[in-house]
Amino acid sequence: MSTTICQVMGFVVSSLGFAGCIAATGLDMWSTQDLYDNPVTAVFQYQGLWRSCVRQSSGFTECRPYFTILGLPAMFQAVRALMIVGIVLGAIGLLVSIFALKCIRIGNMEDSAKANMTLTSGIMFIVAGLCAIAGVSVFANMLVTNFWMSTANMYQGSMQTIQTRYTFGSALFVGWVAGGLSLIGGIMMCIACRGLVPEETNYKAVSYNASGRNISYKTAPYKAGTGYESEAKSKKVPAYNDIARSDDGKHSYPSKYDYV
Repeated sequence: MSTTICQVMGFVVSSLGFAGCIAATGLDMWSTQDLYDNPVTAVFQYQGLWRSCVRQSSGFTECRPYFTILGLPAMFQAVRALMIVGIVLGAIGLLVSIFALKCIRIGNMEDSAKANMTLTSGIMFIVAGLCAIAGVSVFANMLVTNFWMSTANMYQGSMQTIQTRYTFGSALFVGWVAGGLSLIGGIMMCIACRGLVPEETNYKAVSYNASGRNISYKTAPYKAGTGYESEAKSKKVPAYNDIARSDDGKHSYPSKYDYV
């Protein structure tokens, strides 16, 4: 029962993490404009993995997708690749985990096959969670580096210049939580795999030795009697009169020809 609960909980947690990875990849607020030095502004800028948006004070929002791939920084493209790989692995792991659930029976599928499928889906969820966490962390590192570089450029010289700085957006926190959920769910699936593996049973070999009318059964490590010996001992030896009978059931006495 505990194995089934662990497997189902791992499936639910991993599904939530997979949905969170999709949501984080599609969100536009990966980096938002820092309003610390300029709290009152007519426009508010924020960027995502696929497009950049500008929201005016009137409430009108305009988004412009990135029309180039090679023009983007290499680390930015790496973040995209990591998130896509995490989504693909999560989708495959989710599909495999559905068929691996112990409460679902498909044909004559054995428990050992379900255990292998559970382990495979758990490993996929773990890798998907690591990809999501790595992608979000790389993007956060880029933001921190650019933030401090922009801050240093603002205070260079005798005259302060105003530059647009970006800070963490809500999509980063969604990505971290989603990656953590996928990681935890994958670990729970791997733990549940151990309970699904059938226990090995050791059967002692039995040898049959048939010679004539007496049959003996030998089992390791002890010798099991079959009762033939006891029956043979308890059976009385038939008398001569019982053996020498005629066809009609009467006693047949020996004659002189029997001794020749």
